[in-house]
Amino acid sequence: MTAIWLPATLLAALFQAWRTAVQQRVRADLSLNAAGLVRYLYGLPVGIVLLAAYLLWRGESLPAVGWIFLACAMAAGFAQIIGTNLLLMAFGYRNYVAGTAYAKTEAIQGALLSLLLLGERLALLTWAGIGVGVAGVILLSTGGARPRLADLAQPAALCGLGAGLGFTMTSIFVKLATRDIATDDLVLAALLTLVVVQAGQTLMQGSYVLLREPEQIAAVLRTWRVSAQVGALAALGSACWFTGFATAPVALVRTVGQVEVIFTLGFSRLYLKERVKRFEIGGLVLVGTGVALALWGGL
Repeated sequence: MTAIWLPATLLAALFQAWRTAVQQRVRADLSLNAAGLVRYLYGLPVGIVLLAAYLLWRGESLPAVGWIFLACAMAAGFAQIIGTNLLLMAFGYRNYVAGTAYAKTEAIQGALLSLLLLGERLALLTWAGIGVGVAGVILLSTGGARPRLADLAQPAALCGLGAGLGFTMTSIFVKLATRDIATDDLVLAALLTLVVVQAGQTLMQGSYVLLREPEQIAAVLRTWRVSAQVGALAALGSACWFTGFATAPVALVRTVGQVEVIFTLGFSRLYLKERVKRFEIGGLVLVGTGVALALWGGL
């Protein structure tokens, strides 16, 4: 069962890069919070279908859950909302590739926090891979210029770093939630966690939009064709991420998941028509090398 984490992580990275590219298109018609809401509102039905299909295929019933599971699932949902909003804000300061690159510091954040909070230890080669990958992220983030400490005070950097922290805490809370489900089927635990997290996110962000931006509700419904694509891709990506977190160390999943930056470059060029610069190629080579080293050390 645990061998599923690698293909799940690679698919998660692909779906996430694809979803973010599509979401950039709908951002022109929606506010920051409404653009986040479409992920959960339109993704929840997809998550329910995935869970139901898996239960039917395996011939299983829903396992028992407790208050610790529900608390961790709600915390994971809230952390992901914050991370998503900060990532979308980062896009407003820099282009799509750079915005995602700032958030990719979640790899090293995940390695440190999962060590402290979950006791997950990594091989030295994996740590080396994280370092090389972060170097690639820095190259992408600084536009090819020599990094300066003052750059961390820039709005795009702060939003990206905050997004990385939000996604890291999402990973940790998802891991804790799946551990508290009364089942040995880790894929089932991941899919059940996904549905509960999505339901909580729809309630949390939907309530905020309804109370603070009620005019955006009509826009969310009006853009259903593109928004439904965002929701479906978000649900598929989260299902894969959650499966990875349930079956492998969080830091290893997040590090290998940096291949999303490579997928991001492809989508930014083909879908958003952004021009690829020479330094971005170098940064992506470093990211790819870092992922390979981390994977080598983790297998």
